[in-house]
Amino acid sequence: MFKKVLIAEDHEHANISVRKTLEDLGVPQKDFRFYCDDAFELIQAGVRLGLPYDLLITDLSFDEDHNVQKISGGKELIRAARAVQPDLKVIVFSLENNIGLVDELFDDIQVDAYVRKARYDAIDLKRAVEAVFNNKKYRSADLMHQRKTEHSYDFKTVDIAIITLLCNGTAQKNIPAYLQLENIKPSGLSSVEKRLNSIKTSLNISSNEQLIAYCKDNKII
Repeated sequence: MFKKVLIAEDHEHANISVRKTLEDLGVPQKDFRFYCDDAFELIQAGVRLGLPYDLLITDLSFDEDHNVQKISGGKELIRAARAVQPDLKVIVFSLENNIGLVDELFDDIQVDAYVRKARYDAIDLKRAVEAVFNNKKYRSADLMHQRKTEHSYDFKTVDIAIITLLCNGTAQKNIPAYLQLENIKPSGLSSVEKRLNSIKTSLNISSNEQLIAYCKDNKII
């Protein structure tokens, strides 16, 4: 199990909960800081002294107060920490449940786990720590269920082409001509309208604008 873990969390009750979970797992050193700047200083000191942290557990959002910070949030803290310690393991522990944002954390800054603050999150966090210790990625089960539900529509090549054209500003009535040029079928205006209506109905989305935003957030286009 990890020997040295740093917790960056500005809400005391969550901080205590995380420390209790680590204690139950037998982690001997559990340091915590309420501010990102202070957490980063500890990470730098650990690297400088040859006693680096094994794991960083951080929230994404930190409330602003009189103590002005250079590093204002969890994403910035992770980037700064990885710049001085590239092999640092990272678990994000946050209320955020936006699938697109969570995907970005894994894809863009390579976090090792994401645990959502919710009912039974102590159990979830314990599973995440164990998974990361064994070099596995981890996401909260409710987020995985949400992904399965949200992605209940099976996007075809023609669907992605239609939505991409809409996103690029092409009027819906002009889409058939573009599809025909690319030899993508079906390409009739009636078929385009039916496919868009089917997608929006399946995803409970009311407008093309919302559909474009959804597809961007979920990296479908």
